[in-house]
Amino acid sequence: MKYGLHGKLVTTGGNGDKLANILLKASALVSTAKGCHLYLGSKDQAEENTVWITEVWDTKVDHDNSLSVQGVRELIAQAMPILDGMPQKGQELLVLGGAGLNANQ
Repeated sequence: MKYGLHGKLVTTGGNGDKLANILLKASALVSTAKGCHLYLGSKDQAEENTVWITEVWDTKVDHDNSLSVQGVRELIAQAMPILDGMPQKGQELLVLGGAGLNANQ
C-alpha cells in the first residue's frame, strides 16, 4: 500500500494565489523525488485563502525525505509568513488505488 497525505493550508487575506504558486513550484521540485506518485495543489472554490495539497508516495519515509530536495526548504520559508497560523496536521491516508495508480506496485 502507498502512503497518502491530504492537507489544508489557509493563508492570510489575499494570499491564496501566492501560496498556490509556491506549492506548484514545490510540486515541480518533488515530482522527481524517490517514491513520488502525486503532488497535487488545489484552490478551494469556496474559500479564496485556502489551498489543498494531496500527495501519494511509495512510503512515509519517501515523503519525509522529499523535504530534503534542493529548494524545498526555501519554498517552505516563503510560505510560512503568509499562512494564517501554523499548518494543521495533514490527514494521513493508506492509498488503496485508483485511476492511474497501481497501489500494489
